[in-house]
Amino acid sequence: MDIEPRTLILVAGVIIAVLGVGFALTGGKGEKAAKRAKSLSGNARVAKAKTDSQSQQKDRRKHVQDSLKKIEEKQKELKKKGKLSLDQQLEQAGFDITIRDFYMVSGIVALIMIGIGIISGQSPMIIGAMGVVGMFGLPRWFVGRAKKKRQKKFVAEFSNSIDVIVRGVKSGLPVNECLKIIARDAQSPVKEEFHLLVEGQRIGLSLEQSLDRMYTRMPVNEVNFFAIVLIIQQQTGGNLADALGNLSTVLRSRKSMLGKIAALSMEAKASAAILAAMPFFVSGMVSMSAPDYLEPLLVTQTGQFMLMAAGVWMSIGIFVMKNMISIKV
Repeated sequence: MDIEPRTLILVAGVIIAVLGVGFALTGGKGEKAAKRAKSLSGNARVAKAKTDSQSQQKDRRKHVQDSLKKIEEKQKELKKKGKLSLDQQLEQAGFDITIRDFYMVSGIVALIMIGIGIISGQSPMIIGAMGVVGMFGLPRWFVGRAKKKRQKKFVAEFSNSIDVIVRGVKSGLPVNECLKIIARDAQSPVKEEFHLLVEGQRIGLSLEQSLDRMYTRMPVNEVNFFAIVLIIQQQTGGNLADALGNLSTVLRSRKSMLGKIAALSMEAKASAAILAAMPFFVSGMVSMSAPDYLEPLLVTQTGQFMLMAAGVWMSIGIFVMKNMISIKV
């Protein structure tokens, strides 16, 4: 049986159409399924990465908290030790002398004070008191004053040293090289403290031990913050340049705040100085105008007792006023 060409063309077209529709239906579903599977797989990977990131952040936060807790415990142990020894006070003041030399200097000061008392014709009790002040008072007061002055100078220069570390780390230098640059080129006393820090690491001490010794020699909050940043960065990682840059900004803000506080409290300090000097000024003027008027205070036992009581009360007032205008940040 002969089939007409038109019939063959029609049948072939129908078959091709059916196959095309079937392929479109099955192929589309497969492509959609593949896309859906790919999307689910991507979401799973994102969820897993997010979970891992959260877990890492949680572990890092816990590690940082543990590090801070250890540092706080060490500081509490240092505070529990109580008053510093004379050797530690001399080291903090920057004096490179032994305790024996210090007592020799104290004895010389005591002899000078006793000589002044004898030349001025004071009573034996006052001469003895002047000797005690010269032996145990003036030298230790001088050491304490030198220590505070050295710490103040260190704090003023410390933020610049941190900037050196920040620039060095950003340029690719290791932290140890940055510390060596500060130990070589910084101003005193920052130069000496960082030199001891570098020497401690050179003889085998860890960075944490070297920083602990640095804080013992220079017990200021700035060194404590610096030690915390370096120790945490060493243990947990992170961007050291950003952390130290933020620390430098905080230290400069503290310095600016201290300057504002000093300016605002200057009036109170001037008032305290005037009130403290007023009795001596008035006594001097009265002695010049009427020398016999104040003689009972100096000669009689009652007058001397009144002078001592007045001195004690004045010292208490000065101490209270000083604490009122001294603001710590």
